[in-house]
Amino acid sequence: MRVLHACSEVFPLLKTGGLADVTGALPPALARAGCDVRLVLPGFPAMLAGIGPTREIATLSHRFGAARVRLLLGQLPSGVSAYVIDAPELYARAGNPYNDADNHAYADNHRRFGLLAWIAADLAVGLDPDWQAQVVHGHDWHAGLAPAYLKAWERANGRRAAGSVLTVHNLAYQGLFDAHVLPELELPGDYFQMHGLEYYGRVSFLKAGLFFADKLTTVSPAYAREIQSPEQGCGLEGLLQSRAADLVGILNGVDYEVWNPALDPLIPVRYDARRLRGKKECRRALQRMAGLREQDEAPIFGVVSRLTEQKGLHLLLGALPDIVARGGQVVLLGTGDHWLEEAFRVAAQRFPESVSVEIGYHEPRSHEIVAGADIITVPSRFEPCGLTQLYGLAYGTLPLVRRVGGLADSVIDCTPATVADRSGTGFVFDEFSEPAFARAVERAFELFRTPLQWQQAQRNAMRARFSWDDAAARMLPLYQEVAKP
Repeated sequence: MRVLHACSEVFPLLKTGGLADVTGALPPALARAGCDVRLVLPGFPAMLAGIGPTREIATLSHRFGAARVRLLLGQLPSGVSAYVIDAPELYARAGNPYNDADNHAYADNHRRFGLLAWIAADLAVGLDPDWQAQVVHGHDWHAGLAPAYLKAWERANGRRAAGSVLTVHNLAYQGLFDAHVLPELELPGDYFQMHGLEYYGRVSFLKAGLFFADKLTTVSPAYAREIQSPEQGCGLEGLLQSRAADLVGILNGVDYEVWNPALDPLIPVRYDARRLRGKKECRRALQRMAGLREQDEAPIFGVVSRLTEQKGLHLLLGALPDIVARGGQVVLLGTGDHWLEEAFRVAAQRFPESVSVEIGYHEPRSHEIVAGADIITVPSRFEPCGLTQLYGLAYGTLPLVRRVGGLADSVIDCTPATVADRSGTGFVFDEFSEPAFARAVERAFELFRTPLQWQQAQRNAMRARFSWDDAAARMLPLYQEVAKP
């Protein structure tokens, strides 16, 4: 079965968040399961530099604001084939894939990602004469128009193009644009309606995908349920309820070739569940790297996250003085909202021996934190899946999470009973409030003071497995349902 994944980033070429980890790991798992899988990617400089030798598949003129567009075919480091859309006018820019150097969204993002979706759809109907997708699988709003382009082609040509699947990694990011951009997207005018891509008078790339795709997936079973409610539906809960029969939650996995403390070349000392001494050495190395006081009597709380209100990190800010007073420490790596960045910088200045803050993202540093911390902190208001807690489990770094989305699906609360029966793997709280978070922190301190029980919980966590092969096995039946023969 020929399956094309359309996405805006992929590890290890370009990563701003968990989406890249998914698109870097799921296609190889599908290939192992027998799929003929390829990706299509925007031609950001990192993509073009990392794709290896390429050959030109097609050249297009005057598409989506670019005078000339070349479609190149190369190969990812994983061995999966990938198309890259070489359109320098759209993609060769400073900043990240979505925003400029001042963190403002590019004004022509509708064209930049409209082209991605259009190319994805055209690869199902002959753009590459040697390979045609039977299923187009789009990821998030950046590829949300691909199912709409497929349906428009079918209506114009009177025959089926390809099946389509859209995965929602985060419903809060919808790709909203003013209605005046519609003529630039080359879609039928009557698609701009409630039963289409119109969302309160604007164009929604994500809604287009949710409406036109044959099947919908999210990245955890709990999130699939939650987004059908007003609390987490982001105004799209009615549409999602109407499509409940086509909506499936499939929990993300872990690439254990990348995130494995027994193999990881990015951590100071390798270790596994039978030999946890190496984790203690990683802990000491993290304290030295972060400039913190070396201590063994209280836990280190690690954070590797976007700094946004969604991630609940203001709850951690509220608890910081108490954590420090108890002897605990915090090591944070992340970037995001300015006020949160500044608040954590101030905390690091106030508690220099107990709090370390690095604004930005650095892949090796993320591994060092996950390996060296005792607790990985993910107190999210909502969390479609979350990958950081899965990495923490693999490294025996117990997650402290709110019971929501994929966090609820992957972490089992540590109680005396669950630690003893080898099921407890972290600390889970329910109410999104500082008192509820503080109670979870207190329970973490209490367990840390009993080393044998703490080590048992670490081993419980490290035995938990979240395989991308399992996720691929759940995805295949959806492809089989919608694939063009």
